[in-house]
Amino acid sequence: MTDPKFYQLTRTERLAWLVAHEQLSAEDAAFLAQQQPLSDEIAGSMIENQIGQYQLPIGVVQDVVVNGQTYQVPMVVEEPSVIAAANNAAKMVRLNGGFQTHQQQRTMLGEVVLTDLPDLKVAQNWVLANQDLLMRVAQAAHPSIVKRGGGLQAIKVTVVDQTFLKLALTIDTQEAMGANIVNTICEAIAREVQSDLGGTILLSVLTNAAFGAVTVATVTLEPATLATKQLAGEIVAQRIVQATRFAQVDLPRAATHNKGIMNGVDAVVLATGNDWRAIEAGAHSYAAQSGQYQPLTSWQLAADGRLVGRIEIPLPIGMVGGSIGILPAVQVAHRLLKVTNACELAGVIAAIGLGQNLAALRALVSDGIQKGHMALQAKSLAIAVGATETEIEPLVAQLTQAKHLNTATATAFLAQLRHNNE
Repeated sequence: MTDPKFYQLTRTERLAWLVAHEQLSAEDAAFLAQQQPLSDEIAGSMIENQIGQYQLPIGVVQDVVVNGQTYQVPMVVEEPSVIAAANNAAKMVRLNGGFQTHQQQRTMLGEVVLTDLPDLKVAQNWVLANQDLLMRVAQAAHPSIVKRGGGLQAIKVTVVDQTFLKLALTIDTQEAMGANIVNTICEAIAREVQSDLGGTILLSVLTNAAFGAVTVATVTLEPATLATKQLAGEIVAQRIVQATRFAQVDLPRAATHNKGIMNGVDAVVLATGNDWRAIEAGAHSYAAQSGQYQPLTSWQLAADGRLVGRIEIPLPIGMVGGSIGILPAVQVAHRLLKVTNACELAGVIAAIGLGQNLAALRALVSDGIQKGHMALQAKSLAIAVGATETEIEPLVAQLTQAKHLNTATATAFLAQLRHNNE
């Protein structure tokens, strides 16, 4: 008899497996097993008007190979099929040498905008002539980031719509996502410019169009890896390419294509204590930068017939700051993941996004998306109608064969199951 697969283990058995394989410490496993909520003191300090806590499950994608390293990737998500799809993709990619990722630079962008200036051209020339002054202002505004090797790197000044003077500030935030760093520097520079030029400060804040933190992940797959019971791998690969091409010319499909990517990206971002809303804003603005909303991934057939996938996505991820140092579960997630810097973490997240896209496209162009979804939805439905641990498996087996998968059907099947077991 073969050993059960990881997903077939109980939660207690999974935690024990991770400890035995040195992926989690015994202390971290014990913490996860306890399911302790945050103290009111911590929860109340994180948000305003705190009235309770909202919990989501933490899962793991096993053995994700990125740049030759193997990671256990934590994900926080409510959708049953997301982690299953990510694990499926991770397995296919492992058989093909893993993901390759890189991030050429890691900077954030801030915007300082002034209005009501008497002469926009004169104001623009003043900024160009006083770059050194503004650099010193930025350094004085946030000296600690300068000591760590970061801070303001460049200033670009433009006139927008013959109305606004805009200063675009490129800022190195080091290991932090850096919203507070950027905003502090923006506000200091805005005050300095206004004191010299007059006008009205309209806004001074970071932009979540974080195009200075774009991460690239790629993968090359042998078509045989993609084969299903019904279709040869070569056909699946060709259809994945066609489906991506369709997303390039059809906006409704592009939106859903990218949503599937973000299923995986957001789940890891949330697990690691980062700002998933900022990541969403950056990703979708990047997808629309040409003026036509585009898929974040591309899939092509190489000359040798292999399938080549690529994702480009802004990932201004932090390793420090925000909720990362506050939430115990986030700290456990980082220790499980074992990344050492923000660039490495961004690479893992990009790989998960590309893998999520691969799994979704493969399902769409072969068996259809519902086959895998419904099996997992059936389990959630079984739990929702009150099935016990011993009842879940036989109830799911019935539900996956049912014509209509809904609460009424699940309730009726559960009642019949219990009647048969009396």
